[in-house]
Amino acid sequence: MSNARLAIGLDIGGTKIAGAVVAEDGSMLAELTEPTPDVSDAATMTVLLLDMVEKLRVQHPDVVAIGVGAAGTVEWPTGRIRWAPNNAYRDWEIRAELESATGLPAVVDNDANVAGLAEARLGETRWSDMILVTVGTGVGSGIVLDGKIYRGPHGLGAELGHIIVNPDGPRCGCGNYGCLEAYASGTALTRMGRESAADDPDGLIATLAREAGVEVTGQTVTKAALQGDQAAKELFGRLGRWLGVGIASMTTIFELEAVVIGGGLVHTGDLLLEPTRLAAREFAYALEARPLVPVVPGTFGSDAGKIGAALLALDHA
Repeated sequence: MSNARLAIGLDIGGTKIAGAVVAEDGSMLAELTEPTPDVSDAATMTVLLLDMVEKLRVQHPDVVAIGVGAAGTVEWPTGRIRWAPNNAYRDWEIRAELESATGLPAVVDNDANVAGLAEARLGETRWSDMILVTVGTGVGSGIVLDGKIYRGPHGLGAELGHIIVNPDGPRCGCGNYGCLEAYASGTALTRMGRESAADDPDGLIATLAREAGVEVTGQTVTKAALQGDQAAKELFGRLGRWLGVGIASMTTIFELEAVVIGGGLVHTGDLLLEPTRLAAREFAYALEARPLVPVVPGTFGSDAGKIGAALLALDHA
């Protein structure tokens, strides 16, 4: 390990920013996590990222590159983030700013793209053709075809969280209505949980939030579901069904070895995966002629983004 090349991987999400020093085999030698600021514009985020990089370099001064996976629409290879649905940064020249301030080469890509790279290359099962679907604050996706990240001609492809599953559905953070993300994300679980608590103020979801002195969130619903609350489990059933609908559409377009589920909600296991798999089978195209694509949990969970960002940085350093 002493001769292994090291890179810093940073994963910018809607609620937290995770950083790590990562070796070529995916092992993490140091980690940091910060909450995403309430004001998440480019200037604020740059200061925060540079502070995290400095702290990680103090521990491992021999890092050779920086990789960033960021929620949003990222130009490749320029590393400019044009826009993000759940963060305030716009037209952020993050790659140039990191390279100028640190003197290290940097790469910037969509967070789900880099997470997909980690799962395909180093996951428990290695995949050449797969889609990673991250279920967290939003729904992200990373498409890996023939072992390589699919980005499209300008690096702006693979936004499967924003395919429209119901044009008459709720408004998504991106501004459209009825996106998969509006039905199958932590944000959607929060919305459904608040509706459920309003309908049943004596139920466990409302009670847990009241006892904690907070508004209902997706975490409240998760806690209630893990305690066996039927209403909360039904919300996971609704979320998983919509996720399965989206996955069925993805596997109709692409012939894949697997759809891998990552992100913060995958830790709920079968609460999420069982209804997802049922719906993915129900809406699969031509099952008599095409094999059902397995829907499996990721190996790295919420660590996949920072690991994949570092791997991508080492590829291009």
